[in-house]
Amino acid sequence: PIHWMWWPALGGLVVGLVGLVAPRTLGVGYDNIGDLVAGRLAVEAAVVLFAWKLLSWTIALGSGTSGGTLAPLFTIGGGLGAALGALATHVFPGAGIDPRIAALVGMAALFAGASRAVLASVIFAFETTLAPLALLPLLGGCTAAFLVSCLAMRNSIMTEKIARRGVRVPAEYAADYLDQVPVRDAASTPAVTVQAEMSAGELAAWLGSGAPGTEHQGFPVCDAAGTLVGVVTRRDLARARDSAAKVATLATVPAVSISEDGTLREAADLMTLAGVGRLPVVARSDARRAIGVLTRSDLLSAHRRRLEEAHALRRGLDLFRKPARSEEKTPAASS
Repeated sequence: PIHWMWWPALGGLVVGLVGLVAPRTLGVGYDNIGDLVAGRLAVEAAVVLFAWKLLSWTIALGSGTSGGTLAPLFTIGGGLGAALGALATHVFPGAGIDPRIAALVGMAALFAGASRAVLASVIFAFETTLAPLALLPLLGGCTAAFLVSCLAMRNSIMTEKIARRGVRVPAEYAADYLDQVPVRDAASTPAVTVQAEMSAGELAAWLGSGAPGTEHQGFPVCDAAGTLVGVVTRRDLARARDSAAKVATLATVPAVSISEDGTLREAADLMTLAGVGRLPVVARSDARRAIGVLTRSDLLSAHRRRLEEAHALRRGLDLFRKPARSEEKTPAASS
């Protein structure tokens, strides 16, 4: 095997040789893009440009040679789009396919598949050409390219190299799931509360009775008017030295609570900052009335549901994906 230090040099040599055969593959390529979209290239020239540029760019990327991705993707996609448009016109002469639109759709679709930015690719292509007839083909082509990319590769072309080196890439840059779920959907309701005037002995007797609601580890404490005043836990009760002590004196006051309209992310942050394992959930209309309790277990249950859904979706996609290739050796390892 060739030492990795020679890869860029060999890649540059091959790119240069390709440039001798097809000079259009050299340079930034904006002239090629303009000629493809304007329809100034014959079909044969577009096919040749596509083939040689694809070979040159693939070798450049694979060898680690410095280079961009935007213009090469547009050039390769435009050449492929023009060629497929010509083929479709030959097979369906009455379809009225414009080779310029076909080249534009090829550019946007290839970029959408590589970057997985469907809407950005559609809007970019539409705004630069202002061709209203291209909007629907752009949407169809970019969506199809995105789906093929997702089924064929776990990472995009932009992130594949760093993923192979063990650097974690945020999965699809997804939004925080906990930030999308309101507290009221995960909390245990209704709230099982205890009276502030209850004694420690009475609370211990009630917990020992096994009555409904006694399985919890902590309880909101309310006064005679039903107003939330604090939270008492089994640990607080175990520390009580006097069985006649009022629950209000054992509870953590004031209670760290969260509104039913809050998110699970806000609840998790509150629990972490306050060092508590449960939060009384208060009503939207009255911040002093407890309507439920949110615990760490509730947070983990919501997160587990999200993981199960993601796993089911990933398992469905893996049925269509190619088997994962063995991990590449890094340059350091191969040396």
